[in-house]
This record gives sequence, C-alpha cells and structure tokens, in this order.
Amino acid sequence: MAAEGQEPEVLFWVGCAGSFDERAQKITRAVCSILQHVGISYAVLGTEESCTGDPAKRAGNEFLFQMMAITNIEVLNAYNIKKIVTACPHCFNTLKNEYPNLGGNYDVIHHSQLLQQLIDEGKLKVTGGESFKGKKITFHDPCYLGRANGVYEAPRSVFEILDAELVEMKRCKTNGLCCGAGGAQMFKEPEKGNKDINIERVEEALELKPSVIAAACPFCMTMLRDGVKHFEKEAEVEVLDIAELAARANDL
Repeated sequence: MAAEGQEPEVLFWVGCAGSFDERAQKITRAVCSILQHVGISYAVLGTEESCTGDPAKRAGNEFLFQMMAITNIEVLNAYNIKKIVTACPHCFNTLKNEYPNLGGNYDVIHHSQLLQQLIDEGKLKVTGGESFKGKKITFHDPCYLGRANGVYEAPRSVFEILDAELVEMKRCKTNGLCCGAGGAQMFKEPEKGNKDINIERVEEALELKPSVIAAACPFCMTMLRDGVKHFEKEAEVEVLDIAELAARANDL
C-alpha cells in the first residue's frame, strides 16, 4: 500500500501470539475475515512488526522494553499510522498507554471495541452462519482489557447479536479473576500454591455448564484451553475468541 501511495483506514497489529501461536493464528484470520467482510481497508506490518515489549516490561526489563518500543514507533510513524486495532489486550494496553511517553501517539482499539462499533453501525449482523441461539456462553474478562482499561461491554455486545445466553461467572467485570498468564507469568512456571490459577478459573466457568467459554486475549485462550483439557472437557466445551464467534455466525 505504501508503495502505491495509499494509507489504510486501520493498521491491524497482529502481535507475537497472533503471528506465531498456532491457536492464536485462527483468531488473526477471524479478525481479518471480519475486516474484509465489512469493507474496512486495513494493512499489517508483516516482518516489520516486532513485539511491543510488553513481556519485557512486565518482567522488569525496562531498558529492553524501551528499545523495542522505540523501534516500533519509528516504523509506525514512517508509515504515518493513525489508527491501530489489535486482537491482544497486552498489545492494546502497551500501545495505548505506554507508547505515547516515547513518542508513539495513535488511536488504539481492541478488536472487541471494533466489533461493538461495527454492530452499533449495523455493519456486522448475524447472517447465515453457525447459530449460537440459546447456547450457554460465559465470558472471561482479560485483565488488560477489563480492569486495566475499563472495557467490559464491548466484548459482551457480540453475544447480543448471537442471541446466545450469556451466563456470567461469579468473578467477572471489575471483580474478574486473572487466568494466570498476565505480568509475564505466561513464560514461567507458577509459584508454589495449592492450585494453578487457570484451573481455579476454569472450575468457575464449568460450574455454569456452558457450551462455549469465550475469550478476547490469546494468553487467556491458552490458559483456559489448558484448564478445559485438565478436566477432559474438550468434547463438551469449546474455548473461542469473540472474533471467531462473530466470524462463524457470519459463515466467514
């Protein structure tokens, strides 16, 4: 696009998980299929995209974080990027709240906010795809989307168009429970305790007997899926991202 002198409406920031994790790649494809379906002009950085530096910062390596962030900001500014959408709350939080201090000022939205916007504008409806009508779905609030940035209703707007039955866990929204992956915990063994936090979280979800546990973060996706496997419930309970739910309902 740059070679043709064009600028996209949005830059889709794919993120490390969305690029390299086999399960998260499906979420990436779902987001892209929705963008194409509604006719939004978008671009990705491809090999020029690097990690936002979030895991380095959470693990305490501020120097490495700033090096990575400044490199990304130089690339984004060179392409005159104004609006960014990301499918990862960790990328969303870092690009939105921590890049401005280093000279990276962008309008950053999470894919749940994009979906809510498209639903509100009537551009995204349920048409001829898989029906979730009456199915029990519970939603796990990602920490960096919910408590860190106050985004609670956007992901839930997807369930309204699906006509699914949203059943909330006891600990949800401002009182949500971490899946155990945040703060760079994803990349290390858990501290000693009587139970892994993702097992505790999935127990809470399974009590509601849902057919789908919905996520909006690739890290949460990994932890929730591991929890479902632990209880050998893979045949009964699917773990799906909200973008995958929206894409499947539209046969994308």
